[in-house]
Amino acid sequence: MSEENKDLGDMADDAMENAKEGAENLGDKASDALDSAKETASELGEKASEKFEDAKEATKEFAEDAKEAASDFADEAKKTANEFTENAKEAFSGAGGENKKMLAGILAIILGSLGVHKFILGYQKEGFILLGASIVGYITLCFVVGSFILMATGIVGLIEGIIYLTKSDEEFYNTYQVGKKPWF
Repeated sequence: MSEENKDLGDMADDAMENAKEGAENLGDKASDALDSAKETASELGEKASEKFEDAKEATKEFAEDAKEAASDFADEAKKTANEFTENAKEAFSGAGGENKKMLAGILAIILGSLGVHKFILGYQKEGFILLGASIVGYITLCFVVGSFILMATGIVGLIEGIIYLTKSDEEFYNTYQVGKKPWF
């Protein structure tokens, strides 16, 4: 048995040496794989960092473009609003007389019973008289008298609208805007 023990011991020693060599080979392979993984991770990290910087730069450019576009839009909106305001002022101003003549005449025919044309020409008292009479007419409409009041205010508006539109620009301006003639 001693020889058999010796053979078994040699075999165990050989197996141990083979296991050590296998472990060293596996350790070397694992070390190589780890080094390779580190290199790959480093390369990927560098690429990701470059992509992140590119994305960061693109975001900054987009933000600057958006700010510029918003500023341009705001400037254009202000310009348009100013033009609209000036055109509206011209339409309601009495400098030429024609704009108020057309506006007052058309409003007198359409909404004459409410006195809107009087307010356009600057006759507040007369406008409130027509508006008040119309309100009283609507309130008393269930009675017969309300319909007569509404008919009277409508006829006043219709007549004034026709008079406004048939006068020349100069005559309208002198009579109703300079001379302040309140009725007919």
